[in-house]
Amino acid sequence: MSEVDNKAFLQGVFAETAKGNGRPFIDALADDVRWTIIGRTAWSRTYEGKRAVLDELLRPLSEQLGGRNVVSAERFVADDDVVVVEGRNHSVTTSGRDYPNRYCWIFVMHDGKVAEITEYTDTQLIAEVLAAPPAASSPHRPS
Repeated sequence: MSEVDNKAFLQGVFAETAKGNGRPFIDALADDVRWTIIGRTAWSRTYEGKRAVLDELLRPLSEQLGGRNVVSAERFVADDDVVVVEGRNHSVTTSGRDYPNRYCWIFVMHDGKVAEITEYTDTQLIAEVLAAPPAASSPHRPS
């Protein structure tokens, strides 16, 4: 896919996440996706493979957000197989706390799927609002 195709594809995915529909995002992940969350929070590590992303990252996050994670994207910049997305979270935790996180994701696309994600985010907000995920006891810390 071209950079125009990759950008348009992720724009479509994020149009759905802005409505609280995460299914297209999950469907976009390659089976061997690698997702690295930068920082030193309990969530900061590299999640290896779609199963780990679902079980160790997205499911625990969804449980803390009451099952509905609403994320909008505000800017897309594409260069070949890399698409940078600036986004914002609009969710509320099950304890009633707002979770207005901001993100910069670097997506690497291969064959129409997300092969790699590097996430830069407000780690202080994560530490203040989210409980540690269950898998945090054995994280693979990013270098």
